[in-house]
Parts: sequence; structure tokens; C-alpha cells
Amino acid sequence: MWLYSPLEIVSMTAAAIMLDWLIGDPKWPTHPVIWIGRWIRWMEHKLHPGKNGDVTSVAANPRWVKWKGVVLTISTVALSFGIVLLFVSTAHRIHPWLGYAVSTWLIATTVAIKGLKDAAYLVYRPLRTGNLADARKYTGYIVGRDTAHLPEAELTRAVVETVAENIVDAVVAPLIYALLGGSPLAMLYRASNTLDSMVGYRNDRYRHFGWASARWDDVMNWLPARLTGALLVLTALLTPGCSAGRAAAAIRRFAHLHPSPNSGIPESAVAGALGIELGGLNSYGGAASERARLGWPLRPRTQQDIVYAVRMLYGVSFIMMGGLLCVIFVLG
Repeated sequence: MWLYSPLEIVSMTAAAIMLDWLIGDPKWPTHPVIWIGRWIRWMEHKLHPGKNGDVTSVAANPRWVKWKGVVLTISTVALSFGIVLLFVSTAHRIHPWLGYAVSTWLIATTVAIKGLKDAAYLVYRPLRTGNLADARKYTGYIVGRDTAHLPEAELTRAVVETVAENIVDAVVAPLIYALLGGSPLAMLYRASNTLDSMVGYRNDRYRHFGWASARWDDVMNWLPARLTGALLVLTALLTPGCSAGRAAAAIRRFAHLHPSPNSGIPESAVAGALGIELGGLNSYGGAASERARLGWPLRPRTQQDIVYAVRMLYGVSFIMMGGLLCVIFVLG
């Protein structure tokens, strides 16, 4: 970002990682993602023709509904970028150090390393005590599939898949965009990801309205997902109990089977590294859905795989922090 030198942007990004490690992602009313979500819901109410679950008007004119979804996508990412740029510029004019602090905090709000770990351990802890009821409840907080009757192995799969997929969304991608364009571009990415998580579904309500949001999120994640695959292989090389060779082989063998052009890469890498199989039969609202099976089932999944997945999550963040510190040392 033109307000700051490359060294300043790298330093603020490194500080944002540390801030997330220590504090995480408090659910403050002022959190930018909360406001982005409110904007999306407000715009959906104004633009989506299928109000109150009525999808007949959507089916009648899907092309027009798609264009309304394009308006939602463009307006959300443009406003997210513009407002943050204005906010940071104003803070910087008041005092450069205020600008640094605001930029660092805003970048940190786009990252969710600790939040992802906390969500995973919210399921892991009751699994350790055999409390499947709580484990199913908390798993339902982080996945869209039905969880009311899942056994331990399937609960573990749901959590490991979520952690693996979100290493792209919650760690690598926002940090890459922060390095490329400071907090405004990092927030533009977070807005893109929030759009996909709210309207990017392939169901009757959102298949057309959320089409632009889903495709834009695929574009934004294309390079970060592939970088994440390489980082996960390196993490597996440095993590006891993981296989870097299997992680790399699993990406080549299975990633393209996933319906997403990006999510299959981190999920395959983690499955291969741990020697387990991810994917399989899920249920959404009582309807069965078979997902691509990723990795080789060399052993049964256990609750400990949640711990291994979180270790890989943190391993990726440690490698990225190490790279940033090296750049700071060289440029400084």
C-alpha cells in the first residue's frame, strides 16, 4: 500500500500474526467482519428476489438474479477496501504510529489462527471425555452438515476438514493480500471470503444469486491455496508423526477430485500427511451428499487427529512468521 514502505507492511503483517496468536478474534460489535456480514444481509434483503425462502421468482429469471449477485459482490469488496483505506489514511495523517496500530489491528482481524484452534478444541475436549452430545453440538457450529448422530470418527473428520480448508482462508490468503496491499487489500479478501460463506451455496436459494461471490472467492484463493499446499508439505516435513512425501503425493492424486478448485489442496495435504482419509458421505438437511474421498485410510481416524491438524495449522503460521522475520532482517 502506498502509505507504507515494503518493510513497514511486512512488519505490520508480522505484528498482526503475533496479535492473533496472543489475543485471537474477539467477537466485538466493532469487528469489521461483523459489519461486512450485516452489509451482505442488508443487500441480500434488498436485491434477492426470493424473499422468505420463495425461490420461484429466482427460477423464473436466473440471469437477472446472477447480475444482482454481481452487484452484491462488487459493492461489498469495493466498500470494504475503500472504507479501510480511508480509515487507515485518516489515522496515518493524525499520527504515523496511530496508522501503524490501526493497520496492524485491521490485518489481525482478517486472520483467525487462534480462533480456528479454539473452535477445533471446543470439539476435541468433549470427545476426550466421551461427551458426544457436546462434541456434536460444537461441531455443528463450524460445519453445515448434519451432526446430531455422527460418531466420533465422523466428528473428527468434520473438524480436521474444517481446519485444513481454513488454513487457506484464515491464515495464508489474508496474510498474502496484506503483504500485497496492506490492510485494505486484506479486508477486501476477508469480504470476498465472507460473501462466499454467506451466499456462495449451490442450493435453490443461492445457486444464481451467490454465483459471482463463489467464483470471485475461487479466484482470490487460487494462488494462496497452492502456496498453502507447499507450506503444508514443508510443515509435515518438520512435524513428528506426519509424512511430507504422502502430503505431496496426496495433493497430486486427490486435490482435483474436490468440487472446489482450491479446498482439495489443503484437505488432501493434511489427509496425506496424517495417513487418514477425509471426505465421504455427508448429510445436509437430511439429504445425503457424497464428497470426494481424499487421502489413503492407512489407519482409523481418532480424536488425536484434531490435535495433529491444529499443529499443522500453527506450523504454517510459524513458517510464514519466520519468512517475514527474515525479510525484516534483510530489509532492516
